[in-house]
Amino acid sequence: MLTVPTFEFENKYSGLVAGIDEAGRGPLCGPVIASCVILDRITYPLKLNDSKKLSEKCRELIFNEILDMELQGLIKYGVGEADHLEIDKVNIREATKLAMGRAYESLKQKYNLKPSMVLVDGNFVPNIDTQAEFLIKGDAKSFSIACASIVAKVTRDGFMRKIALEHPQYDWHKNKGYGTKFHMESIRKYGITEYHRKSFCKFSNYYLEHKSLI
Repeated sequence: MLTVPTFEFENKYSGLVAGIDEAGRGPLCGPVIASCVILDRITYPLKLNDSKKLSEKCRELIFNEILDMELQGLIKYGVGEADHLEIDKVNIREATKLAMGRAYESLKQKYNLKPSMVLVDGNFVPNIDTQAEFLIKGDAKSFSIACASIVAKVTRDGFMRKIALEHPQYDWHKNKGYGTKFHMESIRKYGITEYHRKSFCKFSNYYLEHKSLI
């Protein structure tokens, strides 16, 4: 049975309810980026869905719609990240928590508000100063989380396209840093860059030759 997001979980709570999701836990390079979103429950993007179920073009169109709706006061969102250095230092799970917490703080500071409840995609919650509940596969269940997944994904994809101009041999504008066959072969051929997660690239020639320094 196909699952589509609704406001079922948001409607369980009074006050401002936000959704958090991230993008970039699995790639070999670049940051993990999270977003925290509060939606108007009457007017919101009609094609809103889990970002993984949408094409890149559709995500971009919805993101532009989100930006327009933010100007109208219908959507509020914050973005936070943890970079590749933090991922290597504390591990990807803890770095994801950092990014989520920063997205939440960004939302609070940007609009001078505090949600009464935050719905978080996954099986853990970040350290934040309000009540939070995690939802496994929440991006397919909650409109707020689905919207956060799109903001996080489009924001991260834009960053990866930007740094791809510095290192075109890795095809980041296409693979967004994920471990495609081409990307992994490029790492073996050219080594890792300043954007790669060393803890994720232990298969590379660079790691094998310099592991005593890492």
